Amino acid sequence: MESLKGLILSGGEGTRLRPITHTSAKQLVPVANKPVLFYGIEALVEAGVRDIGVVIAPETGGEIADAVGDGSAFGVTITYIRQEAPLGLAHAVLAADEFLEDGPFVMYLGDNLLRDGITDLVNAFRASQPDALILLTRVPDPGNYGVAELDGDRVVRLVEKPTEPPSDLALVGVYMFGPQIFEAAKAIQPSGRGELEITDAIQWLIDGGKRVESHKVSGWWKDTGQLDDMLEANRLVLEDIDRRVDGDLVDSRVEGRVVIEAGARLERALVRGPAIIGAGARITDAYVGPYTSIDAGVTVTRAEVEHSILLAGASVSDLESRMEASLLGRNVKLSRGDGLPKTLRMIVGDNAEIKIP
Repeated sequence: MESLKGLILSGGEGTRLRPITHTSAKQLVPVANKPVLFYGIEALVEAGVRDIGVVIAPETGGEIADAVGDGSAFGVTITYIRQEAPLGLAHAVLAADEFLEDGPFVMYLGDNLLRDGITDLVNAFRASQPDALILLTRVPDPGNYGVAELDGDRVVRLVEKPTEPPSDLALVGVYMFGPQIFEAAKAIQPSGRGELEITDAIQWLIDGGKRVESHKVSGWWKDTGQLDDMLEANRLVLEDIDRRVDGDLVDSRVEGRVVIEAGARLERALVRGPAIIGAGARITDAYVGPYTSIDAGVTVTRAEVEHSILLAGASVSDLESRMEASLLGRNVKLSRGDGLPKTLRMIVGDNAEIKIP
């Protein structure tokens, strides 16, 4: 098989993660202090893909290009492809046709996370060389996803968010395609929501007698498009970290698998892992509980934080109740006024300032 290119889709408006995504691309929201998008790039690199196109929207493309650069930091070549409007995944394929040169490619949705990467999928595609290979995982609520009906490993039908799902196998946001997908994307009509759906293009291949195969995910998969999914992805990634303490501990205790980056400083603090504390963070008279990611330059003072993500520059102080299951944007200031303690749960946009009564 000729060399395989990668296509990462990083458009989309991120409406389900607002207000964070009013000021930042959803693919750059960090999980365990690393942008979600970087996990996708690394998965492609691990699978041997070195030539990657990144589909960007006009609104967030500059920010993504600034974060990712030319790809040299990852050992790849990155080409940026503008998709002028979010008109569907199959539309993104057509927008990238010049880059893809009608060759085989792997398409990866930039807000997806797969614990075990895509190397097995890429190897299966190279070995079998079908017209398309889709990745599937069993889900408890298949009616919320695109669902596959199988005959062995061969896909016979795809249904988008069915009221009566033919199986519990949902499509994961990674696809492998041969050249026929371009013809399929040109042949289909926009769906009811005005988009060229990749499921319709794959169904077009199936209806035309093309070979569409499936591969089941090993390990977990997460679409990080919503707060709960983002927090769950953060939890799952933190489960796999190794303990490393490079920062300064003053009268502080660190328990379990915790990463304290160089330049971070803990004073009279307890951090219970798995957790990560970024460079330049200051944790003072505070407790940081399991499944918490604290990014660079964050300060936590006289407060307790657990199962949360705090983006760079945020500060939390003087909370009498524990903050949990929360996502704080960059430079958010969260402090406490007078009042009774209550559990806090919130999603807060960048540069906000909040006082809890």
